[in-house]
Amino acid sequence: MARPIAETLILYGDDALRFIERAQQVESLTPEQRRANLRALEERVANSKHKIEFCW
Repeated sequence: MARPIAETLILYGDDALRFIERAQQVESLTPEQRRANLRALEERVANSKHKIEFCW
């Protein structure tokens, strides 16, 4: 059976303003930057596979 969902807090004052400001500060990446990030991530994952031993 599923657990009940906890109540969501309501933000007031400075907390609410800070939340709105941060929500509007979205990073816009160019397609080239996204591809570069993906390549870097794939390289890190490939390198980490050599360092981690898996025991099944």
